[in-house]
Formats: sequence, structure tokens, C-alpha cells
Amino acid sequence: MNPQITNLTAMLHPDARRPTLDFRARFGFHSLPFTRELPIGQRFELPFFAEALHGLLRAIDQRACAALIAPAGTGKTALLRQLRDQLPDARYQVRYIKVSRLSRRDLCKEIATVQGIDPAGTVPVLLRRLQERFVVQSANEGTRPVLILDEAHDMRPDTLDLLRILTNFEMDSQLVLSIVLAGQPLLQTMLRYLTHDAVLRRLGHIATLRLLAGDEMQAYVAHRCVIAGGSPQLFAPSAVDAIAELTRGNLRAIDQLALKALEATHDADRDVVDGNFVALARKQVMP
Repeated sequence: MNPQITNLTAMLHPDARRPTLDFRARFGFHSLPFTRELPIGQRFELPFFAEALHGLLRAIDQRACAALIAPAGTGKTALLRQLRDQLPDARYQVRYIKVSRLSRRDLCKEIATVQGIDPAGTVPVLLRRLQERFVVQSANEGTRPVLILDEAHDMRPDTLDLLRILTNFEMDSQLVLSIVLAGQPLLQTMLRYLTHDAVLRRLGHIATLRLLAGDEMQAYVAHRCVIAGGSPQLFAPSAVDAIAELTRGNLRAIDQLALKALEATHDADRDVVDGNFVALARKQVMP
């Protein structure tokens, strides 16, 4: 073909210059990498993840309440999913609620709804129904009630104090309900307030998560590539360094940036992600 015609075609049809190889096929992926839809068994494991999970499980086994404090993007929700997966249905009835800024009555209604109880009535009425339900469930049905309250850092102070009443059975002589409060570091600050001291004393364990360190990020990126079918060397050291600098170890940010960097690498018809493609991806996912 005449080179002039080829160049004209490329100018008129920019897509003709782009690689036609499928995004996943180029890198050997059998599934989309860095997605939030990750099976529990493929979750990236580190000692502090395992320590947090173990502490929560032990507290629940002891019929105590617990808290999970984690900055945004550090794997809190994934850890809660793993916690739920390790509490067998034969022994536990686990209910999950995102509490947001609910009033005392609205929180009682939400808990009543997930427990299959009529949500109508005043706060005292709802509390009595819930406690009766939890006692029946534990004594007669043989399952231990566990309530996971996510986004607890958004709870109103008076609503947070409601948990002290909800877990008070037989004048505090009986352990029936385990509550797991999960939220960002603001939750820890709230629990330290003098007015919430009684709630804090009911927590048998406080687990924490943190951002990833540099070497952990390198292992995480390689892990996410491998479980999707790709090579652990798909990201060059310069790419990992750039991701570490830009994300500061935030898992959610790493996933977004790494996926965009892969797309940029594919569009450039290259097979290895380097720091330049991470910089290009940054403009598309970070302000």
C-alpha cells in the first residue's frame, strides 16, 4: 500500500493506530485485575491483617463486643467479609448494617428489620423486642447473634451510647449479643470521649488496620497480577515506586491507579508497565 495512503488512513481513523490485542489477552489475564470483586480466598494476606481477624474472632468466641479501626482504603470491608465467612451459620447468626448517621430509633428499626422483627414502636419497645429476640435465638435456637455495624465513625453520639443498653442483659450478668463496630479512626476518638467510656469498656478487643509499606505494596501488586493470571513482573520497579509515592499504601488507590496504568500500557502497545505509564494513569484517576 502507498505509504501516503497509509498515513492518511491513520490520520482519518486514529483507532487504526491503536493495538488490537485484547487488554486481558496481552497480559495473560483470565479475569479483570485489581477489581473489588475478589473472592475471599484470593485476598492478599499480611500478618497485621491476620492479627486483626484473629482478635475479632476471639472476642466473638468469648461472647464479647469488638471494634475494627481502619483508615479508608485499607481493606476494612474485605476483612469484615472474611470475618463473616469464618463464623459458621450453624453457630452464629451474623447481621450486617451500615449505620451512617442514624437516629437512635432509626438504628433500632434497622436492627429490627434485619432480625425479622416488627420495626414499629418507640426506642424502649424496640430495644425490648430485640433483646427478647436475641435471648430466644441464643437459648432456644442455638445460634449466637453477632451484629456488625459498619461506618460506625458516622454514628451520632447518642446513638453510639445506645449500644451499651442493647448489650445489657439481666443487669449485665449475661453475655448474649456480640457487636462489632467498624469504622475509620474517628471512631477511636469518639470511643475515648468520657460519655462513651461505658461503651469502650464493653469492647473485648480493638483491631486496627494500616496503610501498606513499600515492600508490602510491591508484593500486593504482584499478587493481584498473579491471581488474575498475569506475571508478577508485569510492573517494573519504576512503576511500583511511582504507585507507592502516589498512593501512600492505600489499597483502593493502588487498585485504581494500577488498572489505569495497565490500560495506558496496553494502548501504547507495550508489555511492561513502567513509571511513565503510572504518571499518565495518575491524570485519569487522581485530581
